[in-house]
Amino acid sequence: MFQSLKEKDIRNKLFFTLAILIVYRIGAQITIPGINPLALQDVASSGLGSILNMFSGGGLTNYSLFAMGVSPYVTAQIVVQLLQMDIVPRFVEWSKQGEVGRRKLNQVTRYLTIFLAFVQSIGITAGFNQLSQVNLVSTPNTQTYVLIGFILTAGTMFAVWLGDMITSHGLGQGVSMLIFAGIIARMPASVYKLFREHVIVSADQARGWAFMIGILILFLVVVGFITWFNQAIRKIPMQYTRQSKGSGSTSYLPLKVNVAGVIPVIFASSLMVTPQTILQLFATKFGDTAWYTTVMEYLNMQTVQGGIVYTLLIVLFTFFYAFVQVNPEKVAENLQKQGSYIVGVRPGKATEKWISALLLRLSVVGAFFLGFVALTPVLATHAFGLDGQLAMSGTSILIVIGVAIDLIRQLEGLLMKRQYVGFIQEGVKAK
Repeated sequence: MFQSLKEKDIRNKLFFTLAILIVYRIGAQITIPGINPLALQDVASSGLGSILNMFSGGGLTNYSLFAMGVSPYVTAQIVVQLLQMDIVPRFVEWSKQGEVGRRKLNQVTRYLTIFLAFVQSIGITAGFNQLSQVNLVSTPNTQTYVLIGFILTAGTMFAVWLGDMITSHGLGQGVSMLIFAGIIARMPASVYKLFREHVIVSADQARGWAFMIGILILFLVVVGFITWFNQAIRKIPMQYTRQSKGSGSTSYLPLKVNVAGVIPVIFASSLMVTPQTILQLFATKFGDTAWYTTVMEYLNMQTVQGGIVYTLLIVLFTFFYAFVQVNPEKVAENLQKQGSYIVGVRPGKATEKWISALLLRLSVVGAFFLGFVALTPVLATHAFGLDGQLAMSGTSILIVIGVAIDLIRQLEGLLMKRQYVGFIQEGVKAK
């Protein structure tokens, strides 16, 4: 990490990323007009508020420009990727057109993001206004709701643009970095809240200190386990033909055990948010009905039912995204073009089937791991009567560690690239 600061181009990327994150954090503190500050506490303490706060870095707590965060964009990405699975022929065609097709799909994703952000922003505003003890909207009327919808939609698109800037000119994957920064920014307040409840204002401070030490030890164990698992790889023995390398040689093709990474967690969280925000529009009319209450319980990640649904979504997205990350057909084709093959497996279709079977086995392990880490805090919260916001801790830790590992790998790759360039330049000068 410190070695990377010595390289000017890497240092510029790092400072650019920090500047963008500072802009995002400033925007998350600016409350939009027409909002009653007295109602913000009710918004922040709700189950939906906790999820949206994770995506917006606490932006919903202030009902800021970035109150929606990048959640609508993530949901739009899910929908577009699902539609590429032989559902919309044009999307399937675009997915095979390389860079040109990718740009077209990105354009569709952004249009869908605008629509989802507008609907969701009006939904959560109307819903929170009805459920809050004090009106969230100072003058609740159609004109005010539409204005708030436009502002929050613009904030979401600006956040997506900031993420694109990080991806293009900074370090890390932009949208993930925004979520990562938001979670990190909220951690000190969450720790202080725990400390205050269990130590400062507790009648039994000795028990409170024991609880805090236990939480710290558990946190370190979980972080170590998640880090170890995310770096675990499956080495696939490869054989290179004499024609391609001049002499037969054996090496390994590394494949992560958790192939999908942290993306299934982000996708599942975002997909839980969308129906909740839309249903908020009908809270006044159907809020007391049995079906509405049941549906909201199954969509709230802080309840046991919602935690189970959330875990199932993580499992499904783990299998789905594993095959998006590693396309068996393309891998088999590329290996054949390079004159290499998996030891004991015939090139071509046999290699494709072998890789598909391996991805399924690895996805079972990865899905169990992600689901276990995400669901355990929810069950523990209800079993021991802890703060409901701790139910989101598993998701937050998974995202933070996953993004941090990817960022470190990118830095290592940039450093290695610089070393190769320096080595080549020295060789040219010597000649």
